[in-house]
Amino acid sequence: MNHGRPSRGVSQMVYVSLFAAIIVVMSSVPFLGYIPLGIIRATTIHIPVIIGSLLLGPRAGAVLGFVFGLTSFLSNTFTPNATSFVFTPFYSLGDAHGSAASLLVCFVPRILVGVVPWLVFRGLQALLKKRGEVASLALAGFAGSMTNTLLVMHMIYLFFADSYAQARGVAENALYGVILTVIGTNGVAEALVAAFLTAAVTHLLRKALKTERT
Repeated sequence: MNHGRPSRGVSQMVYVSLFAAIIVVMSSVPFLGYIPLGIIRATTIHIPVIIGSLLLGPRAGAVLGFVFGLTSFLSNTFTPNATSFVFTPFYSLGDAHGSAASLLVCFVPRILVGVVPWLVFRGLQALLKKRGEVASLALAGFAGSMTNTLLVMHMIYLFFADSYAQARGVAENALYGVILTVIGTNGVAEALVAAFLTAAVTHLLRKALKTERT
């Protein structure tokens, strides 16, 4: 019996709003969602997107990913650093100018962060027949984080190689090596943190939600 309980659709909207609020708060608190590391920023704000995707499904995850992208767009527009032009068309640095491609870099990877973890988790659970849930959640968290890093860095290389190399102070022919270094250091570190937190938090929340729905 569920008399007096909100419908599943209403509950879904409430949970999406809650996760969106967490993303906005993390983006607003210094050194929480975006951690400045010189001319780049380490990211933790993708973690609630990943958890939201796993709990609420890929559509809700995509919405949360869009909110993530929007916070990145606003942060790079109003509190820019040397490479912010890759995330917003409204910032320039010398000869480096943001463009419509900046919006693709800013939003497309972040939206997919809300979709890929759900696909990875469902695929692993289908393969493992419901066993190894915690490991599946961890791998989904790792995949979601790396989706962001891999797509952002490669789209920067595709659309802004010259300008990004100048902003980083490296030769253009050495840029891809710099990008691989960022992926292998910051990217992997972020993904490991995301894997641990996703597995720990999502496992507990999935149990709580199952209890609530029974």
